[in-house]
Amino acid sequence: ASNGSREGAAGAWLRTPLAPGEVITAQSGAFERDPQESSTTDEELSRAGSPGSRGGGSSSTTPDYGEKRLPQALIIGVKKGGTRALLEAIRAHPDVRAVGTEPHFFDRNYEKGLEWYRSVMPKTLDGQITMEKTPSYFVTNEAPRRIHSMAKDTKLIVVVRNPVTRAISDYTQTLSKKPEIPTFEVLAFKNRTLGLIDASWSAIRIGIYALHLENWLQYFPLSQILFVSGERLITDPAGEMAKVQDFLGLKRIVTEKHFYFNKTKGFPCLKKPEDSSAPRCLGKSKGRTHPQIDPDVIHRLRKFYKPFNVMFYQMTGQDFQWEQEESDK
Repeated sequence: ASNGSREGAAGAWLRTPLAPGEVITAQSGAFERDPQESSTTDEELSRAGSPGSRGGGSSSTTPDYGEKRLPQALIIGVKKGGTRALLEAIRAHPDVRAVGTEPHFFDRNYEKGLEWYRSVMPKTLDGQITMEKTPSYFVTNEAPRRIHSMAKDTKLIVVVRNPVTRAISDYTQTLSKKPEIPTFEVLAFKNRTLGLIDASWSAIRIGIYALHLENWLQYFPLSQILFVSGERLITDPAGEMAKVQDFLGLKRIVTEKHFYFNKTKGFPCLKKPEDSSAPRCLGKSKGRTHPQIDPDVIHRLRKFYKPFNVMFYQMTGQDFQWEQEESDK
């Protein structure tokens, strides 16, 4: 449950039967490792940090001034939680410069060294914050230690959403790229008849937030981690962005006037910036229609996640009300 290396409370949680018929397995399947939200190439990264690229900041052109710095804040997760929406919103702030692509430095490119990492960052002036987002960091065992060794005062942002919805969204993304994969119901269980949930499948494992958070708390205090609600990022984007700006020590510049609700997509978009030709709305890969999932499977997954959600609420001191949200349906 803890990749055979870490022994801790979270590992024990995974080895503890949750309820009769709700046993977790550690089966290794062909679909266990899902590619993350994007596979960023070196070429894309070099473009991201170049003058005039969208990767450099909140405007359509980035002036060639300032200097490249290592990021002071990172959006570390989670996949399919709303990290892209958060990144695009915070990039509307004039005191934030962020890489548009995902560097994957602390999981895939660490051997390239900190100077390579710095080279893909946009140029900033004094007082501006350099940021990047790579959702897979949250579930990468080595990431907390590596980030801590870069700068122990790094601010970390985690966007979380109901883990059942997140898992289905994760599967939907994979299905759009690999239509031949088995159904969600098949992948979610080692043995559906016995109710053996396959926690080794990444779509399910990512949502065990308490397990992953334990790893981060070995290196960073809670005061350096902000947990953003993926649900509230849709229903109240300005409210969530106020928390983000406060956390980063920024003036609240990104407010209600920056957002409008796109009825076609079903989520908020950024209004047209003054220096851009079009509104900034997330691409066609966002807001996909989820496949219909057997209600019994949804019920079993809710039971599976509930104790982990409760632990996560206790660890963070925040109640995301995912159980209440489900009972309202």
